[in-house]
Amino acid sequence: MSRREQIESLLADDPNDSFLLYGLAMEYRKEGAHEKALERFDQLIRQSPPYVPAYFMAGQMLAEAGQANDARSWLRDGIEEAQRQGNGHAAGEMSELLMTLGQMGE
Repeated sequence: MSRREQIESLLADDPNDSFLLYGLAMEYRKEGAHEKALERFDQLIRQSPPYVPAYFMAGQMLAEAGQANDARSWLRDGIEEAQRQGNGHAAGEMSELLMTLGQMGE
């Protein structure tokens, strides 16, 4: 059984577990299944409270895929949420990545 399959099996028992959903998203990312990864990242940010690392990883994955505008959108939203949650470290990391992409559209 692959790591992804193991995570999916665990999620069957607890489909809203943030740690498992994040792990599944990261496995999809590693496999190159970016759409599936984005679906899980989106699921994570719709939770209450949103799972801040999902914003950063989605932004990073989209930037690597050459989708800078989408990456910037995820990162801006992530910075706002990180600040709301008092997570200055995450906000700083996302700000740094956003700066490397440039603030404006392509």
